[in-house]
Amino acid sequence: MIYLDNAATTATDKKVVEAMLPYFSDIYGNPSSLHRLGRKAKAALERSRQVVADFLSCDSREVIFTNGGTESINLAIMGYARKIGKGEIITSQIEHHAVLHSCDQLEKEGFKVTKLPVSSDGLLDLKAFEKALTKDTILVSIMYANNEIGTIQPIKQIAKIIAQFNNKTKANVLFHTDACQATGYLPMNVKNLCVDFLSLNGSKIYGPKGIGALYKREGIEIDPIIFGGGQEMGFRSGTENVAGIVGLAKAIELIDPKEAIKETKLRDYFIKKLLEIDGVVLNGSLKKRLPNNINVSFAAVEGEAVVLRLDKEGIAASTGSACSSKSLTPSHVITALENSPERAHESIRFTIGRKTGKKDIDIALAKTKAIIKSLREISSIESK
Repeated sequence: MIYLDNAATTATDKKVVEAMLPYFSDIYGNPSSLHRLGRKAKAALERSRQVVADFLSCDSREVIFTNGGTESINLAIMGYARKIGKGEIITSQIEHHAVLHSCDQLEKEGFKVTKLPVSSDGLLDLKAFEKALTKDTILVSIMYANNEIGTIQPIKQIAKIIAQFNNKTKANVLFHTDACQATGYLPMNVKNLCVDFLSLNGSKIYGPKGIGALYKREGIEIDPIIFGGGQEMGFRSGTENVAGIVGLAKAIELIDPKEAIKETKLRDYFIKKLLEIDGVVLNGSLKKRLPNNINVSFAAVEGEAVVLRLDKEGIAASTGSACSSKSLTPSHVITALENSPERAHESIRFTIGRKTGKKDIDIALAKTKAIIKSLREISSIESK
């Protein structure tokens, strides 16, 4: 299998698995227990929290462990909005559904939600964003990098605009960013990014599934969305997934900046060769793009058909977000790029990873070209 769907999930690194194993059946105590096994589990949990805090350049008390990126996003957006009680949330039209659906729920609860459009490259218009801020705005949620098209948003500039607005109007607009896809590729120093909340996900960085974290700046009050024993400083109840937390910390420790350099070269080569095929268009920004992301549309070809054909050839790709792959509606991200629903249905996402080599890319290119040719021939016959 040539795996080119790393934005959906990554393989858990063997070193991560090794780090996790003792916490399943040896050091299996509940971190809230006072006995020895409980204390050992608690110590591992807090060591891992410090690893994540060091990675984000924040205090360990600002790290809340969750069951993944979706919960981290929900906790930030819904937890803060419900604590405030009323106001406006500003986001973009191309956010992950974890953001958009959280906002939809808050809209039902009486909050105002503004979903800003993006350019044809998937970038937020900063002037339009600045104009959108009002005295009623309480929270902005803009993703660091898009999960479908890989477009990287100017997070620091967005934070600067928010800070200037707050200073000018004496407002207190907070800033959340979904960094699930950015983790491992882009700078994650929350002080330099000037964000108040940041969500990340272990399964995108060769860690285990079912574990994530939320950075919440010290002093910000939020309401929990899961109730119970008051774990995670009262923000996220439920017995902590110690093995998963240890795995997340290990995955973070294994991040190597050199991988981004290698993947960028492979990405650029892949895009160049794909664009040589007739009727192929790149979705998203060419330059402001994650190192591993390739998203293209093949004219007159159903993306789902291409993915299924590739799978038969032993190549894993996707038509967009894995979280919405069962939906027959076209990608909300592609359609937001001033494109038609047809182009969205024609889109394919390839995302390379740690183990991807040039040979894999060449095989994928050859198979893709043959599949596109075959499907277009069938389409031509059927249309006659």
